[in-house]
Amino acid sequence: MKNCILSLLLLSGVAIPAIAQNQDIIVERVFGKEHPGVYKHPSSITELENGDLYIAYYGGSGEYSDDTAVYGSRLVKGETEWSYPQVIADTPDRGEGNPVVWQAPDGIVWLFYVNRYGDTWSNARVKAKISEDGAKTWSDSFMFAVEEGSMVKGTPIVLNDGDYLLPMYHETGEDINQTVPSTMSYFMRYSPKTKEWTETNRISSSMGNLQAEVAQISDEYLVCYIRRGGNFLPTEDGWLLRAESRDGGHTWTDAEQTEFKNPNSAVAFLRLQNGHLLLVFNDNMNVRTPLSVAVSTDGDKTYPYARNIIGGDNTYAYPYAIQTKDGKIHVVCTTNNRTSILHIVFDEEAIMDWEI
Repeated sequence: MKNCILSLLLLSGVAIPAIAQNQDIIVERVFGKEHPGVYKHPSSITELENGDLYIAYYGGSGEYSDDTAVYGSRLVKGETEWSYPQVIADTPDRGEGNPVVWQAPDGIVWLFYVNRYGDTWSNARVKAKISEDGAKTWSDSFMFAVEEGSMVKGTPIVLNDGDYLLPMYHETGEDINQTVPSTMSYFMRYSPKTKEWTETNRISSSMGNLQAEVAQISDEYLVCYIRRGGNFLPTEDGWLLRAESRDGGHTWTDAEQTEFKNPNSAVAFLRLQNGHLLLVFNDNMNVRTPLSVAVSTDGDKTYPYARNIIGGDNTYAYPYAIQTKDGKIHVVCTTNNRTSILHIVFDEEAIMDWEI
């Protein structure tokens, strides 16, 4: 896979210098140690109805600290500076995690996030809030998934029939350094007509799996790419997983290995406006670098276009990707030992110009 590392990045500094205009991938460090929540890990991004961008992340003194909270920040359309992050969800004496912020077609902005009830994520539940004014104010929190071990991470999508599909997973095991085979991905499906959420079947695999990302290819055919389970020990057999649905996302196959490497790390996956599929992943079995992008133009059969968008002696974890109305692709991820969040912007052509 051909490499493109932007050496202008000064990731330990307060700001990243502007990238030269002839560069086709723009990277900015939007949040660092100087922003609230020294520890910053999964972040998500959405384009709001008015064209603003909104990022949610969780931060605190550490991953399993009870002082973690969910923070939100806005980039007003046409401006260049993100607002100072503000707390948008914080449960007293319990740690928060993995926020997913997303504006639905009816204008409601959803915030899903994890709430930890014990020492590990296997003790977590999922809570939610909504906003009816473009993420300016939020409702009270409400419990979304009460089963112990409930987790959220992936990007929601609107299905062709108008339903919403939210990736979820059920994490099991008490060891913070690995998950067990009973960890499984699934989806929550929402009907705007009935206002009800229903759960799909769970996706099984030999080592367990978590954090699915889904795309719809046709009315009946959907595919998802999924982080492998297991531990973080060095391996030569760490692969990204894949499952599919042939009934519009109601039921799912077991997960199978793909040709993509996976260092037990989250990925991002989405269908672009032109029907192409875009996968963001760490092209490595053991380390979360580089961060790579691959494009399929034939409905997930092949991925002949691929490029490393950032790499080097650092890690780039938990990518989350969207395509905005103007066609730009936006990726947010965590770096600098989980103290900084990057915002990466590019056009599909930046990847299509690089063929394997």
